Amino acid sequence: MSQGLKINDLRVSVAGNNILKGIDLTVERGRVHALMGPNGSGKSTLAFSLTGHPNYQIQSGSATLDGQDLLELAPDKRAKAGLFLSFQYPAAIPGVKVANFLYAARQSVHPGDLTPAKFRALLMEKLEALDMDPGFLGRYLNDGFSGGEKKRLEMLQLAVLAPKYAILDETDSGLDVDALRAVGDSVNGMRRSEEGKDTGFLIITHYPRILQHVKPDVVHVLIDGRIVKEGDAELAHRIEREGYDTLREEIGQLA
Repeated sequence: MSQGLKINDLRVSVAGNNILKGIDLTVERGRVHALMGPNGSGKSTLAFSLTGHPNYQIQSGSATLDGQDLLELAPDKRAKAGLFLSFQYPAAIPGVKVANFLYAARQSVHPGDLTPAKFRALLMEKLEALDMDPGFLGRYLNDGFSGGEKKRLEMLQLAVLAPKYAILDETDSGLDVDALRAVGDSVNGMRRSEEGKDTGFLIITHYPRILQHVKPDVVHVLIDGRIVKEGDAELAHRIEREGYDTLREEIGQLA
């Protein structure tokens, strides 16, 4: 079986506008890929397209998850196949307690693998690892949460579900320094754990702040719907120093 989250010449439109114009990208298990680009370049479009949002129309191309055609699956089947998306703006769901939500999510992805008692023990272990207050479990999902609390909760979801591939869509958006470090520590902690060591990450970001805490193996730069440059972590540092306009000029000179 062909391993990896593999995207081939993917072209996507939204409301009749062509946003992604031929994306080629492979995320391997156990590695961290960073997708960087200015606002409006198509980063979130890629995330939503892979997870099956109905407003994003696939025009052509393919995406497979360990050889399985991802684009033919319903959104819930994509999650069950091992794909996780951390939203930039997680929704609040009053009336649904965090503990109940996490148990239902785990049962959906890994049905019957843990008894309620063992699941509770897993939750306590992950809360301690993430330095989170167990009081979170009794609160309603994201209801009244600060931005940092929402992102911490998404990291808890990630740790509990232990997906094959995790897409973190601008997880660093709006976070202060302490919350950003906590998110970075959460991702690194999961990568060191037995359950999470083989998870492949695609970290989508505008600024390289999160990459100061989670070192990427590969950096991809997306501009105007196309990946225009790839490199190692130094590429992210270069973008921080010089911005995206320098890359645009460089690409224009090579064209």
